[in-house]
Amino acid sequence: MKTAPGMPALCALLVALPLALPLYGAERWSMSVEQPAGNFISRVAVDFARNVRQATNGQLDIRVHPNSTLYRRPEVKPAVARGDIQMGDVFMSVLGSEDPIYELDSLPFLATDYEQARKLWALSRAAVERRLLADGVRLLYAVPWPAQSLFSNRPLRAIEDVRDLRFRSYNPTISRLAHLLHAQPTTINTEDVPQAFRDGQVDIMLTSSATGMDLRAWDFVSHFYDVRAFIPKNIVIVNERAFQRLPKAQQHALLHAAERAERAGWELSWALTGYQTRMLARRGMTVVQDIEPQLHRGLSEVGQQLTEEWLARAGKDHAQIIEAYLDAQPR
Repeated sequence: MKTAPGMPALCALLVALPLALPLYGAERWSMSVEQPAGNFISRVAVDFARNVRQATNGQLDIRVHPNSTLYRRPEVKPAVARGDIQMGDVFMSVLGSEDPIYELDSLPFLATDYEQARKLWALSRAAVERRLLADGVRLLYAVPWPAQSLFSNRPLRAIEDVRDLRFRSYNPTISRLAHLLHAQPTTINTEDVPQAFRDGQVDIMLTSSATGMDLRAWDFVSHFYDVRAFIPKNIVIVNERAFQRLPKAQQHALLHAAERAERAGWELSWALTGYQTRMLARRGMTVVQDIEPQLHRGLSEVGQQLTEEWLARAGKDHAQIIEAYLDAQPR
């Protein structure tokens, strides 16, 4: 009997089909990531997705979309809460208008090194988790940025040198900081910063050496002042309904990969800090690490005022976090 054309290939496909079924039945999720693919937080996200995929034998496949190609910063949490996407990472303090707890890691000169930042996060994490769950969103992991420092197009020796400058803002705390410095807050998304400096929309910004490297800051700004004001975090969140629909084994794999990602993110952020600062200098920027006492004192006073304002509106439970943190600091 003659074999119909194409029959051997069809038979081979039918034999192989049972082996392929798990892949066809896989859960496919989308994860919005704000930073470019080369950024260390984006790389941590890619490793996290790969670990989940391996741990679930491909049954939970997370596709990472860097550089805000799915959603911009203010849109990420609402999109995850609605279930438009399953996961996203977001700069935590941009959620400050929803609850003061999200601003805690961006209070200037409260936690200025990694040891302090770890202690503050350990004390505040449960409150952040509860607040996110109230909106149908689960916290998976958090990755800190290198300490936020000043990028300026002019020399800064005292607090008065900041007066009237156009100050790039990215959350309510930074806008308030700019007001207290008598500067002009201007909200600019990360990807728009280079053009904003070139167009004169911005004169100064407070951000990390990592962002400076990502944006090639040496192409549009001249000075970097290593004031190390605070160490903010990106948090990775998942839609709670999507999480609960997963089999228990996949939930466990997701949470275990999140723990690994958080450990790796903190270690990588710390390791990159000094290297990135040196690279800014190597690219031709004026890097100032010995901050003029007048400038440091003025910034610290503004930071203290911001902390006092935060305590006044944060409520007793949130205020206790700062009290516990300060009590734990060396005397």
